[in-house]
Amino acid sequence: MNPMPRLGATTTPAAALLHHRALPPTGIVHLGLGNFHRAHQAVHTAAALAAEDGPWGILGVASHSAAVADALREQDLRYTVLELSPELSRVVVPAVHTGALVATREPDAVLDALAAPGTRIVTLTVTEHGYTFSPRTGALDTDHPDVQADLRGDGPPRTTLGLIVRGLQRRVRAGAAPITVLSCDNLMDNGHTTARLVAEFVAALPAAERDELTPYLAAVAFPNSMVDRIVPATTDAYRDTVAAQLGVRDAVPVPAEPFSMWVIEDSFAAGRPAWERGGALFTADVGPYELLKLRLLNGTHSLIAYLGALDGRDTIPEAIAQPAIHQAAMRVLREEYLPTVPVPAEVDVEEYIEQLFTRFANSALRHRTRQVGSDGSVKLAQRVPEPALAHLAAGRMPHQLALTVAAYLCCIAPPPGFDPGPHAAAMTDPAREHLAPLAARPTPDFVRAALATGLLGEALATHDAFAARVTDLLTVLLHHGVPTAIQEATAPITSTKRPASRGSQHPESAVSAHRAAT
Repeated sequence: MNPMPRLGATTTPAAALLHHRALPPTGIVHLGLGNFHRAHQAVHTAAALAAEDGPWGILGVASHSAAVADALREQDLRYTVLELSPELSRVVVPAVHTGALVATREPDAVLDALAAPGTRIVTLTVTEHGYTFSPRTGALDTDHPDVQADLRGDGPPRTTLGLIVRGLQRRVRAGAAPITVLSCDNLMDNGHTTARLVAEFVAALPAAERDELTPYLAAVAFPNSMVDRIVPATTDAYRDTVAAQLGVRDAVPVPAEPFSMWVIEDSFAAGRPAWERGGALFTADVGPYELLKLRLLNGTHSLIAYLGALDGRDTIPEAIAQPAIHQAAMRVLREEYLPTVPVPAEVDVEEYIEQLFTRFANSALRHRTRQVGSDGSVKLAQRVPEPALAHLAAGRMPHQLALTVAAYLCCIAPPPGFDPGPHAAAMTDPAREHLAPLAARPTPDFVRAALATGLLGEALATHDAFAARVTDLLTVLLHHGVPTAIQEATAPITSTKRPASRGSQHPESAVSAHRAAT
């Protein structure tokens, strides 16, 4: 039997291609060659090219790992996107990449690409963690050793901001035109945030370099954008599905839900693809769409992930299928996030919420709780503080937001003797090494110390009532488990009706006993 052929330029079925034009020259350099970019911006760009030609090929740049870049090179820069739902299984091939580089392995080639005259847009999907800002202040983390090395110019750039600034520096010296830097990460006000961080990086350079770059930087565009598509990690099961449907083997397919949304501020320095013809929405004010996504989708997603992992659920669909977790998710969305969001006039919010819970329950996708819960120290700082402070200022305790923080701490920094389970243990988080030693303290002291690290910014760190509520709910999680903690967040300790616990004590008894012991 002949082995199944590998995906490539000559083996791609024509019906799977999203566009049939000749591959255009590179006009976009993308930093962050992960699954999300390949299932989102690349797909929208392929759809735009299908409608209107243009010089918008994408050079993909991986930060560190060579696995995807090398696989793409071996497959003529082809890969598949597997769109999955209980009702649908569809395989498409975007075919928009002109190259695949690894920044740590080929830094000069990356910088040359950023400085090339044909490059008009730099797009980013490097996660919130990739912007090297301080969660406490939101400013550039000039104490970070990689930032310090990049500011000194010690070897090739180590950070995303270092790459961008050194690329712009090469453009200045080559006399190349200003470009657009388009963040596609889950940062509030992501374009303006990127612009501010780049400006802070430039301001920290030696005077000669700072003076060289500052005038040029004023002509670089940093539009805001909102991106939305659920994209899990690739597994062998997805590879097998692609092979069965397409008849070729793809080493790096990308699973994704059918839903995809992209809202962009139409502010570009050197042109752009016809993304509106590929499904994107252009608007003068992205802010309400960003809040809609960051809070209603991402914030709710985080709570589902942490509660689900602690409850032994491997995937988001398995977690949301639990009635108690479904209830907590609906309450945090409707009662604590939604009142803080100015819903765009074009959005039917009830339809949006119904659609969200259908997406969470997409059992064909198997989005893992450990993936959604990772990097929470950076994600939650974008999602929790402002809504929590708004409720607290109005005299309301945001119980579900406190539960989100408690569940996060339980997953990432469990106290000695408490096992949060394999799904929580598998979550990665840059704050884990700093939070873990604090978890040995009595619970109230642990919570205060964790918040004092700047985990959720400055204002919540000094809000005693919120810290006390997180402490209460963390105590219930540790001693009585997820369902009881959800009941406690629904009927808090100030109420007269108490939820039943899994043990012999009621939750308030556990809280009182723990307070007495600590």
